[in-house]
Amino acid sequence: MNKNFDLKAKSGLARAGILKTRKGDLKTPFFMSVATRAAIKAGVSMDDLENIEAPVVLCNTYHLHLKPGEELVEKMGGLHEFMKCDKPMLTDSGGFQVFSIKRKKITDEGVWFNSHIDGKRIWIDAERSIDIQHKLGADMIMAFDECPPSRLQNRMEPPSDPAEMKAWKRRQERKLYFKIKKAVERTTAWAKRSINAHTLRYDLSLSLTERPQLFGIVQGGCFKDLREQSLKEITALPFDGFAMGGLAVGETNEVMYKVLDEIAEKLPADKPRYLMGVGTPRDLIEAVSRGIDMFDCVLPARNARHGTAYTWNGDVRITNKEFEASKEVLDKSCACPVCKNGDGYTRAYLRHLMNVEEELGKRFMTIHNLAFYHDLMRTMREQIMADTFEEWKEVTLNQL
Repeated sequence: MNKNFDLKAKSGLARAGILKTRKGDLKTPFFMSVATRAAIKAGVSMDDLENIEAPVVLCNTYHLHLKPGEELVEKMGGLHEFMKCDKPMLTDSGGFQVFSIKRKKITDEGVWFNSHIDGKRIWIDAERSIDIQHKLGADMIMAFDECPPSRLQNRMEPPSDPAEMKAWKRRQERKLYFKIKKAVERTTAWAKRSINAHTLRYDLSLSLTERPQLFGIVQGGCFKDLREQSLKEITALPFDGFAMGGLAVGETNEVMYKVLDEIAEKLPADKPRYLMGVGTPRDLIEAVSRGIDMFDCVLPARNARHGTAYTWNGDVRITNKEFEASKEVLDKSCACPVCKNGDGYTRAYLRHLMNVEEELGKRFMTIHNLAFYHDLMRTMREQIMADTFEEWKEVTLNQL
């Protein structure tokens, strides 16, 4: 198998490296802009992403399978040509979205679920997920996995007698444990099937310029023994990179950091490490400090559309009355097309756009937030290269 990751520097456990893909080299750590349906919401274009130096785009297998369908995307030349995007792309397996649907039937073979668009009954399994991603044409694709919840969905009502509470909690935790244990077993079985499906089309000995890379996913919830079981089984397989799944599904930050403390450093050092679906700027810093290289999350774009901007001095709720006549930009230290290092659009103007529900406001806010995230990742890389990350982390977390 070809080497795809070069570690360039470490500062504590934080890593700076180069991830090689068939669409070019990526400097780690990095954040992926989420283009769920082959588009960034709020009208942010690929040219906008180019202007803010966004390194990678992530698209959603589940949503693109439903509309317009992977066959059409393949016919149009794959996602890169379809979207006119020349950046490296990653597609998720569809597992998280499928398992988020309430009405579904999970078997050891795969999953039946109903489309949220028209109710059509759909089957997806490891082989179909890989085939869809191949047709979409991403440069990094994900093995199909079962993403279990962090808590039981249909919990029994707690007892009214406090004396019975401890036993009740033990029963609930035991029930959750065996649910996640089954998900770990399925994830390993599906990982092997994903590799087999992938190698039917691409020989793993092909150079990195000739094939997409396949990532495996470590599951296990918040149970250390299950995480370690999954880690051992998934990292024994010939994946090009490894992801931590099931850590943005409702658990507290403290629990997430604890799991990362237990598992992240045990992931192979010569492969990229991906934390899926995370998170806030604080989460990214904490995860990088524990050795994670890759991230994605809808949070910066979603919160932008609802009026929250991220800055180096903390969050700004732009619709607040205090910004009605503010001549300040969102962040004068930000070079994005919205802030322009202090010469951009004022908070007063952005507040006006958001309050009158102009789409331009959502677009500007989204551009800024994505630019901030990418700048945050570049800054962390610089601090790692200079071996000053831990000192920088302490100062920065006090500002955010």
